[in-house]
Amino acid sequence: MSAPPMLQGFDGLLSLSRREGVDIRPTLLRVLTDLYVQTADHSYDEELQFVELASRLLDQVDDATRAVVRARLSVYPRTPHALLRKLALPQPRYQRMPLAPPLQPVETPDVVFVDDSNDLEFVDAPEIASAEPDAGENLPAAESVPVADMPAAPASAPTLAMKPEDASSLNDMFLAAPSKERARILMGLESAPLKPSIKVDPRRAARALASLEQAALAADMPAFIAELGDALILPAHVASAIVHDPLGEPLACAARVLGMSGDAFQRVLLFLNPAIGSSVMDVYRLARMYDHLGERAALIMLATWRGASIATTRAKYRPALYDDERQRARPAAAHHPAAAPAAADTPRFGSRAPGARQG
Repeated sequence: MSAPPMLQGFDGLLSLSRREGVDIRPTLLRVLTDLYVQTADHSYDEELQFVELASRLLDQVDDATRAVVRARLSVYPRTPHALLRKLALPQPRYQRMPLAPPLQPVETPDVVFVDDSNDLEFVDAPEIASAEPDAGENLPAAESVPVADMPAAPASAPTLAMKPEDASSLNDMFLAAPSKERARILMGLESAPLKPSIKVDPRRAARALASLEQAALAADMPAFIAELGDALILPAHVASAIVHDPLGEPLACAARVLGMSGDAFQRVLLFLNPAIGSSVMDVYRLARMYDHLGERAALIMLATWRGASIATTRAKYRPALYDDERQRARPAAAHHPAAAPAAADTPRFGSRAPGARQG
């Protein structure tokens, strides 16, 4: 049985695990499982793809990852039966419905059940006059269209959104990969079942492209970073990491999201970052990759950056930090009572002591 076309994207990602120093199989399995359990219902093709990918990865990951995936799928009500058997999870029990009682002979004005011959005897029903004329009598007959000539319904695009933790893992995997593996990841994301980000407004993108090219020609990197973060709605540190990346693939994805032309992207590479512009091979490599970079893969990377920034913010500002400060303050307050017991016996300023004589 041939694999669905959607699997081609993950085949490119899985090939990274065969290279030394890059083992993405545990992270990919956890991300794939988290994305699958986010949706209550899946189509037949989505379930088939998940079973095939998860079965292949379960045989190649460590026991800790298998335990995490097993725990996640054990509480999901629609886990495929093939994975239930592979993970030794209990199968769902189905209760049989009781059989319906035998039908009794029924007589109606139109149909009579005859018990002897088990046949139907049809009786003419009285005609019922129609209150309104038939509106469809004068309508022309609909033209029949052969089934073969009808256009096929477009396949529904996958809409599996990434959680911030999954986006952070994918971003870390992408940044840790060398240039060749990054190109393979971007090629795989083009057909991966991940939800891309919304496209940037064309008018806003056009204004941003003009400002970005001017900042690049002037080698004004701070202005370029500020304009890029504003156009893509990214934090300043994320936009700075995109521009300062030594290999240049994140900058190519950002330019593709905004719809930058190939010639303008080459000018940005030559003048903006000296680490890249001084190397003819790097400029040629990135320009060639940019020509084959799809918009969908770039939008998925934009969604990854936004999700990773949310995960970083959550880890930095945890509510537990405030609670820890309050917990540390409680024991200190216990050693200093609000009112001393002897305060009631201390005479106030200007009052007479007990037993004092009045003059």
